[in-house]
Amino acid sequence: MHRVGLTGNIGSGKSLVAQIFETFGVPVFDADKEAKEILFSPEVSKKVIQLFGNSILSEGNIDRKKLAQLVFNDALSLQKLNSIIHPAVRTKFENWSKSITGKPYLIYEAAILFESGHFKHLDAVISVDADPEIRIQRVMDRDGVLREQVLDRMRNQWPDERKNYLADFVIKNNGDELLIEQIEKVHASLTSV
Repeated sequence: MHRVGLTGNIGSGKSLVAQIFETFGVPVFDADKEAKEILFSPEVSKKVIQLFGNSILSEGNIDRKKLAQLVFNDALSLQKLNSIIHPAVRTKFENWSKSITGKPYLIYEAAILFESGHFKHLDAVISVDADPEIRIQRVMDRDGVLREQVLDRMRNQWPDERKNYLADFVIKNNGDELLIEQIEKVHASLTSV
């Protein structure tokens, strides 16, 4: 079974694309969702609090917004957080992927697939691309955040051009091309391998 990465910068529509693949019966592992759950596991929470201190807490628990403000403005802090979270996510993915049978391929969905280096462990990669201004507006509308906050997050991700260059497939999501048709083409290509 092929293991296919699905990535895209913030606001690109990567999660929507993943949902469409799921309607085609493709198993999807959402690494970003798993990372959020792992963050709140007792073992990982303890490490993160030791690393960043009590300033990231609200009512005794990690406040994701406080943590995000801290790490998205400091590349070293983000790297330290990722060094705690990513190994646990990879282990969970490996266990999950072993449980999938009878499918031509599965998808590992992650925003920082290239940045983390995990793409090297996959058979192919799909990049979801959208113009930066479209992505900024989507995130501002979705998360209720300011433009500068979106730009801070974007600075920690590789440019679309770099991701698209390394990807085996690129899906454009500016709203001017039908997503389903693009996904059907990728799906047909991956199921014929």
